[in-house]
Formats: sequence, structure tokens, C-alpha cells
Amino acid sequence: MKKSNVKNRIAIYPGTFDPITNGHIDIIERASKLFDQLIISVATNLNKKPMFSTMERVEIIKKSVKNIKNVSVDTFSGLLIDYCNKKKAFVLIRGLRAISDFENEFQMALMNRKIDKNIETVFLMPSEEYTYLSSSLIKEIASLNGDISNFVSNFVNKKMKEKIKC
Repeated sequence: MKKSNVKNRIAIYPGTFDPITNGHIDIIERASKLFDQLIISVATNLNKKPMFSTMERVEIIKKSVKNIKNVSVDTFSGLLIDYCNKKKAFVLIRGLRAISDFENEFQMALMNRKIDKNIETVFLMPSEEYTYLSSSLIKEIASLNGDISNFVSNFVNKKMKEKIKC
């Protein structure tokens, strides 16, 4: 594959990551190979009630991706396209687990393109072993004292247990 002439190909992988799962890590690892810089952008969404605060999620993600050299972690609120322009990123990374994700993701990608035609959305499918994973399912299993060790890193598993005990 021939590399683009663009000197610094920056992509953003936005999400709430509450918590970050092995499926997210799979997407991050693969996306990091496609771009010079990948920014994991933790969304502050006032409509959601996350288990972890924004800063806790940032710290958990930083620990989870510390060995991937071209990945950084940041936060954003407001319009994602404005954030992309601020970071000089021209690509959004979105994960597609199943057909059920497609309609919503497709609609968002088209809306983002309408707002700024220079921002592209790249869809990546996780490895088959992670297609059923979601942060919501992980939180539900953990809250019922289920074993989530196959779905998240040891560090995330520990943080989840600490949070549920509070």
C-alpha cells in the first residue's frame, strides 16, 4: 500500500470508552498502523451517566495504550467536526460490530461529511472474538459480579471491581 503524500496523517477515534474493552483496543491497534497519529478522544456526553469520570477514563485508556507509540489520549465536548479541525485530523475511526451499528454510524458519517467534506470516516470491524462486546454489557456483567476478565485488560478489570465496591 502506497503512503499518502500528506506528511502527518492524523485520525481520531472518538467514544465514551466507559470502560475501554478488548474490542476497542483491537480497533486502536489496527488503526494505529494506518495513520501517523491516532488520537483516542474521550467524549464528554451529558446525556450519558458514565461509571467512570472523564479523567478516570482518560487515565485508564492511557495505561491501556501506553505501548502504542503513535497513540495519544485527549477529551472533547461539543461538535466532533470542530474538534477534528482543531486537531488537524482528517479521518474519524469508527468501529462496526454488527449490522445493527451500521445504520446509526452511517447516518453520523454522512452528517459529518455534510458539515465538513474534508473529514472522512473509516469504519473498522473488530476481530470476530470481539464483535459482541460493548461497554454497556461489560458494566452489566461486572455489576452482577460476573467475570469480565476475557473482555477487558487486567487493569480495567481491577478498576471496575474497585468502582463497583464503592
